[in-house]
Amino acid sequence: MIQKEQFKLSGAEGKTIFGDYTYDDKNTIKGTIIFVHGFKGFKDWGAHNPVAGWFASNGYRYLKFNLSHSGVKLENPVDVTDMETFASNTFSKEFFDVDAVISYTAEKFPDNPIYLIGHSRGGGLAIVTAAKDQRISKLITWSSIADFSSLWKKEQEKEWIRTSTIKVINARTHEAMPLNSTLLHDFRKHKEEFDILKAAERVSVPWLILHGDQDVNVDFSVAQQLAQRQIKAKIYKIEGANHVYGASHPYTSDCLPDHLQQAAEKTLDFILQ
Repeated sequence: MIQKEQFKLSGAEGKTIFGDYTYDDKNTIKGTIIFVHGFKGFKDWGAHNPVAGWFASNGYRYLKFNLSHSGVKLENPVDVTDMETFASNTFSKEFFDVDAVISYTAEKFPDNPIYLIGHSRGGGLAIVTAAKDQRISKLITWSSIADFSSLWKKEQEKEWIRTSTIKVINARTHEAMPLNSTLLHDFRKHKEEFDILKAAERVSVPWLILHGDQDVNVDFSVAQQLAQRQIKAKIYKIEGANHVYGASHPYTSDCLPDHLQQAAEKTLDFILQ
């Protein structure tokens, strides 16, 4: 039977990381998959829960979590509502959280290999992490970015520093979401450390790069850039797929969209190799 367990950890600056892991208690667990969500994303977005159930039914523990500064509150887990926390996020805070979750997983399930999946900006976090963290057995990126600064326009930076805040539009809710300039300052301070393409060159574990060829958020050419930096990586194009592989929020079906089903199956095949 498919089970889900909740957990919470102390994240960056003492903010709480809320997470859960899904597994089949009738199956022998073959490994733990950690999923890292993207910008404006969260663990209960769209089809993330059916995906967790699908991997659990195939013998894996599927662990997902909200980055501590995602702006998602425990009392409203299906939307970004804490704009103050969202605005104060930085990449350093996200890397702190990812490390905390990997440490939690390695300690709680020491006999299982850890597989890391990152979507979009979470893909960037996963690449940089996998390049230096020996606890990761395999890396899978879905629609990953190749540059953290691609999430804003270069011409915004001067005004961003002058006013301390810029606004990004949530395409789903049309809400203007604030980002403090501490994000930009943090990125500039750690530019070498947070260089996704350079980290890609250092990834030594098996790596699968999945990307849709109809992704208007992160073009398929970005996946090709990553693959060129790490020639041992496998790249797979999902024909017709968008940035979220046909999912939407809210997502009410128990079945995965066709493109997301393809992404899940390709991921499972890769893990089993």
